[in-house]
Amino acid sequence: MIPRKSPEELRSHQWYGTGGLRSFSHRARTRQLGYLPEEHLGKPVIAILNTWSDINPCHVHLRDRAQAVKRGVWQAGGFPLEFPVSTLSETFQKPTPMLYRNLLAMETEELLRSYPVDGAVLMGGCDKSTPALLMGAATVDLPAVFVPAGPMLPGHWRGQTLGSGTDMWKYWDDKRAGLIGDCEMQELESGLARSPGHCMTMGTASTLTAAAEALGVTVPGASSIPAVDSGHDRMAAAAGARIVELVHRDRRLSDILTADAFQDAVTTVLGLGGSTNAVIHLIAMAGRAGVTLTLDDFDRIARTVPVLANVRPGGQTYLMEDFHFAGGLPGFLSRITDLLHLDRPTVSHDTLREQLAGARVHHDEVIRPRGNPVAAEGGVAVLRGNLCPDGAVIKHIAAEPHLLKHTGPAVVFDDYRTMQRTINDPDLGITADSVLVLRGAGPKGGPGMPEYGMLPIPDHLLKQGVRDMVRISDARMSGTSYGACVLHVAPESYVGGPLALVRTGDSITLDVEARLLRLDVDDEELERRRAAWTPPPARYERGYGALYNEQITQADTGCDFEFLARPGKVRDPYAG
Repeated sequence: MIPRKSPEELRSHQWYGTGGLRSFSHRARTRQLGYLPEEHLGKPVIAILNTWSDINPCHVHLRDRAQAVKRGVWQAGGFPLEFPVSTLSETFQKPTPMLYRNLLAMETEELLRSYPVDGAVLMGGCDKSTPALLMGAATVDLPAVFVPAGPMLPGHWRGQTLGSGTDMWKYWDDKRAGLIGDCEMQELESGLARSPGHCMTMGTASTLTAAAEALGVTVPGASSIPAVDSGHDRMAAAAGARIVELVHRDRRLSDILTADAFQDAVTTVLGLGGSTNAVIHLIAMAGRAGVTLTLDDFDRIARTVPVLANVRPGGQTYLMEDFHFAGGLPGFLSRITDLLHLDRPTVSHDTLREQLAGARVHHDEVIRPRGNPVAAEGGVAVLRGNLCPDGAVIKHIAAEPHLLKHTGPAVVFDDYRTMQRTINDPDLGITADSVLVLRGAGPKGGPGMPEYGMLPIPDHLLKQGVRDMVRISDARMSGTSYGACVLHVAPESYVGGPLALVRTGDSITLDVEARLLRLDVDDEELERRRAAWTPPPARYERGYGALYNEQITQADTGCDFEFLARPGKVRDPYAG
């Protein structure tokens, strides 16, 4: 028998149920909205936070999916209210939606706290929206369910199945190498992204929605359902019904987002060969939930979990629709149960063990058996050394193996625009052995740590057949990207990290097996350079950007705002 809260036990009661003037006003204004008393009084009020927007192709269908969520809420005896919140479109928002992740987290937190809300359904999926919504909701700690936007349909072009992002990079390089022309590129524009939904590769969006499912905040199997599949509508309705029950059970996010849950999310991301961006976001999400998660946790777990998802770009062949019909995340998790904490709760079950009962894999090439992994170790390695004293990351399974131990001369670019303008300059003398270094692209320097880390290979090398080089930056990289790209170098160059001291011609050593990134310059010379270094000018003089610059933390601690990440409680508002 599901417990039912009395009207007086609901958080929304303080807005609607007391005898004072304010409650009278709240009820009168709800009549103004067109609702009868029996439609909402005494029922759990469910906020639906919707990141739909006309400019966000990943979320353009969420306007309709919100109706399915409402259907589920109504049927379960709740009262749904839809709230439009910021949309973070990886495709269009500049300089990067990472600059605004914390803004959406703030908006989420304050909306849920300030309105008569008993529980929430969070609707997102495009890269930064998943962590932002969960960071804000975790801080308020109400019952909540996450509804992933879902991957788009696979792309098609001239008999080839295309993966958004990943094949964009590939064919753009082919064009620069002279292998295809403008006509082919025009055809690719219409074949690469065919439907609503986020990238259908194991990019950042699919990685983070899978992480959300592994954390236990979605209904089972939700993260891989294609955006336009009718099953996505059904999942949204199921989430709407589920949140009402969670309110009655008083199962809050703090019951779900435990240290064990975050360890399992890290295991999942690494076993999927997921995006390096998940490192930053999971650390930030864990911090909001009061859980300490570090780069060392990622590196430790990476050595224990194999990569089993043969999904591009870490895998060679398949896309998210294939992964979904091969068993989705439940099927994937069923193959690593010995690495998971099975006795923790999820939004749908009392234990993860119960949730995974009956989960199966239906295609062993898409989700590999343990005896035939895509890679023996997790897909991300954490590097240390004098060039990154606070750490850096590399998605080594997406790099050419011969570059995983490499020493070469640096070619340094101080900013992304300069790099774009000069990368093909023959006077730079770039060879396949060179190490391309970009600085000024970190959390403060970017600003916002844009996805600049997959630095372009010079045209003359592409024409020679070179498709990978060692590249190092304090930037991030799209989860759909690939290559020997060292990212998230911390501390960043903008604040005087060692990356600021590198000069063209310096020797740099990368050794992934040894987890080493070293600038081969003696300490005395580095000290001389440090003494001569001057801080760059501020990126913003006012506004949100100035707040961002003042409060943002470094990549190794999640790029949260210091005043949001610090411990402390905020009281509910007085509604009377």
